[in-house]
Amino acid sequence: MSNGFGTDSGIRWTYAFVDRPVGDLGAAQAFWAAVTGTRVSETRGEQGEFVTLLPGTGDACVKVQGVASGDGGAHLDFAVEDVDAFVGAASALGATVVGAYDGWSVLRSPAGQLFCAVPWHGEAVRPAVVDGSRLDQVSIDIPPAAHGTEVAFWERLTAWDSLAGSLPEFHVLRPPAGLPVRILLQRLGTERPAASAHLDLACADIGATGARHRQLGATVVARHAHWTVMRDPAGGTYCLTGRDPETGGLPKATPTADPAQRPIPYAHATSVGAASGAASG
Repeated sequence: MSNGFGTDSGIRWTYAFVDRPVGDLGAAQAFWAAVTGTRVSETRGEQGEFVTLLPGTGDACVKVQGVASGDGGAHLDFAVEDVDAFVGAASALGATVVGAYDGWSVLRSPAGQLFCAVPWHGEAVRPAVVDGSRLDQVSIDIPPAAHGTEVAFWERLTAWDSLAGSLPEFHVLRPPAGLPVRILLQRLGTERPAASAHLDLACADIGATGARHRQLGATVVARHAHWTVMRDPAGGTYCLTGRDPETGGLPKATPTADPAQRPIPYAHATSVGAASGAASG
């Protein structure tokens, strides 16, 4: 099935949204601005629920949103040349329009993950790596029964490079060079009513990044060989992953004669997502 755009999805930029309960919005804004080396914009929205995290150089690609119900999570905004065409293509692939507004729309994927289509305003320059890490990935955590359909949906909608992970439950959608956020599609181990999403940071040194995040108020949820699950001061969970912050890929292996000592290809296998509200601001 075509995405309606051929090999070009019309996606010109991507925003990763940090969705957190509105009562904890100040803590979320301060923490995520600190870890991404950005400053918080003026608030927007009827209740001041939206801010953009503004980098010193390059174009913004992270926003923070206060949600009125639930624990929050994450979602993607796709900045496109033609919002109506993108919404039409997404709908033809199985998405549902949740809300249509003046120039932008909120949609739900077949497995229930919210995302937005917004106008592209010429964003083109990716912000620099900050202190050896970069927020560069939204992980969509998918119930097993919905996994195949959901992977196919995102493959066709984005038309990005589609890469199988080292295990069947991992699938990566790698955007064209220059786009700031990629997608990890992860099959969960147990069923749940709908998909959810969380944020991942690519880290040159997970330990060093984790220490910095703890100084800023985050706590460790779980440590694994190649990733660490963290909780931010607003209660949201996210992952620090051992990937190259410049490329998003796995670090190059150091040759060794002992296969047991070679780096293991991975994405990460811990579900940390929660139901997320999505809007655009």
